[in-house]
Amino acid sequence: MDARARQALAPAGALRMGLYAGSPTSLVADAGTGEAKGVGHDLGLALAGHVGVAFDPVVFSRPAEVLEAAKAGRVDLAFTNATPARAKDLDFTPALLAIELGYLVPAGSPIADAEAVDAPGVRVGVSAGSTSEGVLSRELRQAAVVPVVSLEAAGQWLARGELQAFATNKAILFEMADGLAGSRVLAGRWGLESLALGIPKGRGAALPLLLAFAESAAAGGLVERAAARAGLRGWTKPGA
Repeated sequence: MDARARQALAPAGALRMGLYAGSPTSLVADAGTGEAKGVGHDLGLALAGHVGVAFDPVVFSRPAEVLEAAKAGRVDLAFTNATPARAKDLDFTPALLAIELGYLVPAGSPIADAEAVDAPGVRVGVSAGSTSEGVLSRELRQAAVVPVVSLEAAGQWLARGELQAFATNKAILFEMADGLAGSRVLAGRWGLESLALGIPKGRGAALPLLLAFAESAAAGGLVERAAARAGLRGWTKPGA
């Protein structure tokens, strides 16, 4: 193992993995054992083992907080939607997962599908600072986009009727639906996320190591096993 690459990847001596709670793409807890799992978590754990450093999960409540921490160098690795805007601050591997973006509506909602969300009087929740907030603020013409501080708060607002829909990737939406009786993930989508591993800019010495790991994780089935262990739904292989 190249010592310079290891130092660039984990300058603090441990691999600080930025994670956000509540998404099986990042971090969830096993309902029975409380054990941590999630695609991002498992990939970070495997990479730390591969390079021979300790794994240090750093947990946030929103994806935007993970990105802020990565930009500032407070975390060393993220597994997130690899958008062009985020590529200004992170160097990404090729996409490892693709996930539809959609909507969750509460029990009794008259909204039939994703195309019917953009209507007067509809309040659509989004994670504050997320890609969803930026995209839907531009694309929805009649519905109101409402930033929400956490997924837990989003579920509460849906249950109380303060939101008519919540928008994010379907992996998170299916997870939320499990805890919100009668809710449903709408048919159709408003976009597609391409999730990849990313490291902060300025750590180019670690990039060949990360790219080789990502290629091995995809080809060797690690990504699929992590997705299955996390109970990830609504995903596909990139380009499928």
